Amino acid sequence: MGAPEKLTRRAFLMTTAMAGGGLVIGFRLPGRRAEAAGATRAGRPAATYAPNAFLRIAKDGSITVLAKHSEMGQGVYTSLAMVIAEELEADWRRIRVEAAPAHLDYKHTQWGIQGTGGSTSSAESFDQMRRAGATAKAMLIAAAAKRWRVDPATCRAENGLVIHQGGKQLSYGQLAEQAAKIPPPAQVALKDPKDFRLIGKPTKRLDTPEKVTGRGVFGIDVKLPGLLTAVVARPPVFGGKVTQVNSGKAKAVRGVKAVVEIPSGVAVVADTFWNAKLGRDALEVTWDDGPLAGLDSAEQGRQYAELAGRTGAVARNDGDAKSAIAGAAQRIEATYDFPYLAHACMEPLNATAHVRPGRVEVWAPTQMQTGDQGAAAQIAGVKPEQVTLHTTLLGGGFGRRANPAADFVSEAVHVSKAVGSPVKVVWTREDDMRGGYYRPRTTVTAAAGVSADGRLVGWETHIANQSILAGTPFGEAMAKTGVDFTQVEGLADLAYDVPNVRVEWHRAPAGVPVLWWRSVGHSFSAFVKETLVDECAVAAGKDPVAFRLELLAKHPRQQAALRLAAEKAGWGKAGQGHFQGVAVHESFRSIVAQVAEVSVKQDGTVTVHKVTCVIDPGMVINPDTVRAQMDSGVVYGLSMAFHGAITFKRGRVEQGNFDDYPVLRMDEMPEVEVHIIESGAEMGGVGEPGVPPTAPAVANAIFRATGKRIRRLPIRTEELKRA
Repeated sequence: MGAPEKLTRRAFLMTTAMAGGGLVIGFRLPGRRAEAAGATRAGRPAATYAPNAFLRIAKDGSITVLAKHSEMGQGVYTSLAMVIAEELEADWRRIRVEAAPAHLDYKHTQWGIQGTGGSTSSAESFDQMRRAGATAKAMLIAAAAKRWRVDPATCRAENGLVIHQGGKQLSYGQLAEQAAKIPPPAQVALKDPKDFRLIGKPTKRLDTPEKVTGRGVFGIDVKLPGLLTAVVARPPVFGGKVTQVNSGKAKAVRGVKAVVEIPSGVAVVADTFWNAKLGRDALEVTWDDGPLAGLDSAEQGRQYAELAGRTGAVARNDGDAKSAIAGAAQRIEATYDFPYLAHACMEPLNATAHVRPGRVEVWAPTQMQTGDQGAAAQIAGVKPEQVTLHTTLLGGGFGRRANPAADFVSEAVHVSKAVGSPVKVVWTREDDMRGGYYRPRTTVTAAAGVSADGRLVGWETHIANQSILAGTPFGEAMAKTGVDFTQVEGLADLAYDVPNVRVEWHRAPAGVPVLWWRSVGHSFSAFVKETLVDECAVAAGKDPVAFRLELLAKHPRQQAALRLAAEKAGWGKAGQGHFQGVAVHESFRSIVAQVAEVSVKQDGTVTVHKVTCVIDPGMVINPDTVRAQMDSGVVYGLSMAFHGAITFKRGRVEQGNFDDYPVLRMDEMPEVEVHIIESGAEMGGVGEPGVPPTAPAVANAIFRATGKRIRRLPIRTEELKRA
């Protein structure tokens, strides 16, 4: 995972290779030799393994799109296929999708590694997939024209056919073999967006049938001849080490084949998951808890608050925020506390590995193929190209399966190498919940000043938490500035027009494993920004929507989203006993505005009745996907607002399953109304931007219902009780 290599449009070169008598379309990177027709990689014949390719067209007319991004419920398989099919003029009924192999030919064009995250998949692949489809179409037309001995300009492609103006036609399947022999054009014309017939239209997802019928293979579904299952005993305190193992009782459990020490703990290997778990239950391990044995969440909160009061690394400094706030007619000060959060994927972590002499095979629900492939190679003592990694469907990801440490994949490779058999390592729900790599615990101190004439004149925030980037291949930027940009995003780039702004980041000691969590720093920064500006609106005596609109004069897209959300929600017209709150936030190049409508009972119980959501993601591939992701973002945001918290006592995680780490239940789900603005701006993401505005919109509505401001999450009912 070295320095990212930039890939420009000019560097996107198309090549072809024979594969089972069909047509394969791919690309090569600068400095790489184009692969010859019929070439093989890792000993696999080209007829069954399409190297360096996004698109295969078989003689029977079936079209296979190889998706370089992981499908974890966000709909990327369908979106990427739609883009290729659009330019290819394919028959959508003949399209299927499979996961691309792990190889740098499929790398992210911005990151330089193969991976999925940051709500970037559709945007970074868009031009790439369009050119793949357009190049295949041009070659098919050229093949038909050659067969008919006519000018290609007299032919057109339509719905999986090449049609001559005289009426002759051939299917893509009939042309595939001949098209594979046509030199790819150096340049291809792309369709005018006004002529799109798929892109921008609601389209049923391609992965739905196999998920509904159970045919879809998730990581936990992998089956192999001779497969064993392992369950790992890990330290109860992060950073702990094994000091002594007594494996006698574990080995006496029926079906247990081996007990193996690996870097992360002790693995019990058995013929079934249940026998492996019973073996682990019987295992006797003595642990050295290490330096975090005394970790306590309450004490940590006090330490973070003290840390935020020190001098930190400066992420933004415009004007003189301290003086402006000190001299303001009204000053608002607040301290916010946000807990560690688990990703809580429905599919617990798992991976399968088979280590053999000179090669390794891995099956994993992963978001980071390059890192996992490299880790497997290092453990097995082979080269990365000797590791075949199969990406399965993911039962949720949210960033947890994009781990530079490759933890769950590494365990499977270690155990398989030790026992000499294919092994699936399965984490229980409790293992998953207590297994670390959380959204960082965060304390933010904030202050703002409002002038006598109702203007926001000063803004200062101090963010104290652990770094996500430190120690990862993405940490170079942090080394240069001293600021982890993932932890200041949303505040350092504050969109509100304030003349005096200061943002500092205070790096907390490492220890608890942390990682990006759906919407990363925006998950807490939006809450700080949108609840604090709401307080400023009250101090200024202005309507919260109108106040924001004034501050967003330089950001017309945010203004438009906010206006539409207010209009569609009937801002100011909530029914009897209902109260509204608003939030607007830009993240991952998309803008989302939300209005939450709530009621609060005397005992403090909050009901969220409706969330009106407006998103401007620039250009849209599949509106159905956008709406689904906004619904999902609201669910995730409400789970964070009302339930999510990982806490520590004596170094140990106190939560273990959905009984003490709840996620939103069906009876808590509000009505969600989604409106999409296609502004024509550069395409943004949709997987994460729906999360950040939800909690602050709800908190602002709660203030209007109770007069109480929410300073920490999750929201505590007892703090909202009324006499």
